[in-house]
Amino acid sequence: MPAEWAPQRRVWLVRPHNEETWPGCLAAAQGEWEDWRRELAQVVEVVELGEQGITTNDSWIRDFGPIFVRHPDGRVAGHDFQFNGWGDKYEVRSLDNEVPTRIRERWGIDMWQHELVLEGGSIDVNGTGTVLTTRQCLENANRGERSPGEVEQALRDALGVTNIVWLPGGIRGDDTDGHIDDIARFVARDTIAALRAPAGHPDHEVLEENWRALEGARDERGESFQLLELPVPEPIYYDFPPDRFGPGGRNVVPASHANFLVANGSVFVPCFGGESDEIACRTIEAAMAGLRAVPIRACHLVVGLGSLHCLSCHEPR
Repeated sequence: MPAEWAPQRRVWLVRPHNEETWPGCLAAAQGEWEDWRRELAQVVEVVELGEQGITTNDSWIRDFGPIFVRHPDGRVAGHDFQFNGWGDKYEVRSLDNEVPTRIRERWGIDMWQHELVLEGGSIDVNGTGTVLTTRQCLENANRGERSPGEVEQALRDALGVTNIVWLPGGIRGDDTDGHIDDIARFVARDTIAALRAPAGHPDHEVLEENWRALEGARDERGESFQLLELPVPEPIYYDFPPDRFGPGGRNVVPASHANFLVANGSVFVPCFGGESDEIACRTIEAAMAGLRAVPIRACHLVVGLGSLHCLSCHEPR
């Protein structure tokens, strides 16, 4: 699996359309998404599935779309893992689960089909043999009965990695059980940008646990990683109405600058209107030499419990 900063052929998107996901703010979320799409289309081909007649339950194509890999001779194919709505938290999402098949049928991209449940947002790779993930997600019983050894072997076989770095878990408000793309990301082969929060922040403890794990981690060469601190936004809360999935209430949303998308020389960073926005953009841009940080307002997108990386699926060139 290539690193995200490798050249990309296209990025797959699904426009926000599920009113249960963005209660009371769907139009505002769609506006932020449209602004982002216009910026993204300047650097890479964008394919929006709804415009192609492909219907989905929701818009989080990072988790139900293909996980693309590249052969040394340049051929690209995808892995079609099972998607069970982040551990059967919601209704059966059969339309989402069929997306890799629809892409294979329409665009002729080869796909390997798997019985294993795996979401694209739960993994991040450096492109040279290491994958970063969390135990909270991949070892969760709601993803199916499988041993840690079976999970590791599946990652090695599917992604072509030789080394797995495990972090404990994710931030509050994240309904994915700790996806890595909200907490720590590769910004270079040997460098990881990870969230750190001050004492008193609701995510301080788990992020410190993750940081300690990263300090002890090694790459595929047996070397330590360089670590960069990403700031956390001030906690953002939203008043969710009751629905068929729960009683609603005032809950924190998983606002994270780590949920960025890299595409052909640009890195699109979710921003939330606070002081951490500029710091995060400067930190990421400095770490990814030659890339341009593009701030994207995601205050309403994140009400859906995700943002830019979750809403995209990149295909390497």
